[in-house]
Amino acid sequence: MVRVLVTDGESRAALAAVRALGRAGHTVYVSAPRLPSLASVSRFAAGSAVVPPTPLLAEQPGQVVGRLRELANAWDADVVLPVTDAAMSAVLRCGGSGMGRAVVAGPTLEAYEAVSDKAALLARAARLGCPVPRSAVAASPSELSAAATQVGYPCVLKPPSSVGASAGRASGFGTRYVESSTALDAASVGAPYPLLVQERIVGTGEGIFLLLDRGRRIAAFAHRRLREKPPSGGVSTYRESVPLAPDVLELAERLLGDVAWQGVAMVEFKRCARTGRAYLMEVNGRLWGSLQLAIDAGVNFPELLVRVALGQPAAPVDGYRIGVRSRWLWGDVDHLVARLRHSRATLHLEPDAPSLLRTLWEFVHFWRPADRIEVWDSADPQPFWTETAAWLRGRSS
Repeated sequence: MVRVLVTDGESRAALAAVRALGRAGHTVYVSAPRLPSLASVSRFAAGSAVVPPTPLLAEQPGQVVGRLRELANAWDADVVLPVTDAAMSAVLRCGGSGMGRAVVAGPTLEAYEAVSDKAALLARAARLGCPVPRSAVAASPSELSAAATQVGYPCVLKPPSSVGASAGRASGFGTRYVESSTALDAASVGAPYPLLVQERIVGTGEGIFLLLDRGRRIAAFAHRRLREKPPSGGVSTYRESVPLAPDVLELAERLLGDVAWQGVAMVEFKRCARTGRAYLMEVNGRLWGSLQLAIDAGVNFPELLVRVALGQPAAPVDGYRIGVRSRWLWGDVDHLVARLRHSRATLHLEPDAPSLLRTLWEFVHFWRPADRIEVWDSADPQPFWTETAAWLRGRSS
């Protein structure tokens, strides 16, 4: 039995990890900015505690890491599992070895920063022969128009990094779509600089999830996004396990191998509807929001990751169930509400996005034998009721 401290208990990825590790027989503890949290109310959480909120991670990572160190020592943890980018970055920047006797289930700081800087990642990927969208970085508002013209319209505006101070400033900005030069000023209001300007690839989002141990693949899993929040592209709310596409798998392993990656990562691609070519979008060097789908399909990434972190034998996973679908219920409701309230143009939907009528039909008739409600678990129902109450409070405020 291993004692594991899972951070960011407010996230669905943390809940999935707590349940998976608890069911595997481990003792799991949870930290979160506030309690109760989604993961802390799980019956598989042996204990929970408050840590400073996410904004402080970018500004004063040492304070947050110091608190995590206290908890790891108090709970005699064997492994600390950072779940979000903010937590992973803070722990690695403050020295992953500073967790008492606990090991950190994560990559090296150098590898993590290499994949978290989106502009540098795209440049690296292009050198390795991986298809990437045309991209440019605008260091200031005065450079934005030229960068967008260089990339071409329609384009996408996004923060250049998922970690550090720039990510903290960008937390309220998100990804924005620009159809033409006349819409650029309005779309860039409140933008943090530097800003990444990227060609918009129209097509299906494909995610490859990998666990690597010293260059050896332990597990790989793939899904496709069926619905997202916001509808134009973002967090997946309904997704399906699919076979591993050889081209995407090879590209992902080539890229991660180049940075000597250790641990889990999600490599996101967009397959162009016109050409069928897969373009690299980004790499998430930590557990991902749709983790529960992989677990439901038969790949227990959290358990395997803990084994790898401790240097224990981890047998490679040969396969998983295809066609399993997972639905984040309240996120999917938000998707539907957005479709009902806003036009296709306002939402910047892709040309092949389903009509509103089809969206309504699929929402009501979504259930299939292989489907799962992501947060709901009849053997562990409290997280679902906690999330439901939080969603209702958000709707009423």
